Amino acid sequence: MGQTQILLMVLVLILVGVAIMAAVSAFNENLASANLDRVSVNLCDLGMRAQKYYRTPAWLSGGGNSFSGLTATAQGMTILTNRPINDDGAFSILTAGNDTRVTLQGVGVTDGDKDGQNVTMTLDVYPDSMVAAIISR
Repeated sequence: MGQTQILLMVLVLILVGVAIMAAVSAFNENLASANLDRVSVNLCDLGMRAQKYYRTPAWLSGGGNSFSGLTATAQGMTILTNRPINDDGAFSILTAGNDTRVTLQGVGVTDGDKDGQNVTMTLDVYPDSMVAAIISR
C-alpha cells in the first residue's frame, strides 16, 4: 500500500468517526425532546382529570367546584391516577389544590440539556384553563 492510500484510509476513518458522533448527539437531543413531549401529554391528561374532579359534585366523590381535595401527597395524587410513575417520568401534585387552582409537576427520564436535572414541567390547572411551564429541558 502506498502512502496516499494509507492517508486516504485514515481520513475516511476520521470522517466516519465524526459522522457517528454527530448522529449520537442528534439521537440524544431527539430523545430528550420526545420525553418532554410525553411529559407534556401526561401532564395535560392529569390536568383534565383535575378539572373533571373540580366539576364533579362532592356527593359523587368530586371536588364540588374546588381543587382542595387534591393534596400534595400520594393520597391526593391517587384521585387523579393510580400510576404516578410510568415510562415517561414521575408525576405529582406540586402545590396542593385550593378553591381556584392546583399545580402539577412532571419529571421526565432524560436530561436533555445536561444540567444535571431531568426534563421538568409544571402545569397550573384552573377550572377553565391550564398553563404549562418548562422548568428544565
